[in-house]
Amino acid sequence: MLRKPQLSVEHMVDDVSTIHSLPLFYSQLSEAIDHPRSSIGDIAKIIAEDQGLTARILKLANSPLFGYFSKIDTITQAVTIIGVLQVRDLALALSVMDVFKGIPEDLVNMEQFWKHSIATGLAARLLATSQRESNLERFFVAGILHDVGRLVMYVKVPEICLELLEHCRATGTLLHRAERERLGFDHAEVGSALLKRWKIPPRVAEPVGTHHDCGKGDQYPREGAILHFADLIAHALQIGNSGEIFVPELDHGVWERLQISSFYLPTLVKQVDATYEQTVSALFGGEDATR
Repeated sequence: MLRKPQLSVEHMVDDVSTIHSLPLFYSQLSEAIDHPRSSIGDIAKIIAEDQGLTARILKLANSPLFGYFSKIDTITQAVTIIGVLQVRDLALALSVMDVFKGIPEDLVNMEQFWKHSIATGLAARLLATSQRESNLERFFVAGILHDVGRLVMYVKVPEICLELLEHCRATGTLLHRAERERLGFDHAEVGSALLKRWKIPPRVAEPVGTHHDCGKGDQYPREGAILHFADLIAHALQIGNSGEIFVPELDHGVWERLQISSFYLPTLVKQVDATYEQTVSALFGGEDATR
């Protein structure tokens, strides 16, 4: 395939970052959280203005993912018990799920796309727990967003993406490798650039950008490694699909860095299975919000 040098990562996100922007409430929420005089009540009030988002956050907070089981009735309780930054991260994930709609199904089935993303988020959160990391929701959110760059590419260059998908099905090539060969960059780099345009913290944006090339991790190499392994788990379990039909290759440096016991893998799979259906139900709210 011939490479088109006029395309760049920045070109891919130029229009998309404004046309497909985060809702205004997210910037208001971030400003309130960062303001030293804001109270939990102020933060809860901003979230509560979006009734759909409020219902989904409460459903997620009461799901097995958090283990509070119907004990959280209000956003104020959620912010107090789960944490301010954690609730903001969940609001971010839920907001991005509503941003990209109307992409033709010959490119991607959005329901399958988000199912793969949720499975990756759950696996990342569970792996982070086993690694004794703090603020577990950033791993869940990074998993939800790890392939968002692919949605940008489906919007920006749909003909090239369709060509790449057909090429990979015919040749057995991994999609992220075909992207690099055709464009000079991959969806992970595009996703990271979009998140930076949206002013999403580097603790989420960097791992998204390096999940297929963990050696490029600068500030957050462990987060990138966990996301890389979680993506493999989601692919191996064949939960959902974002375009890649094969299981990506394992970066052996990740295996050595994280020192994951092979005895832990069956436990991880069982835990993802145990929380997956109810997390999907909480995030989609029982409606077809994925199209």
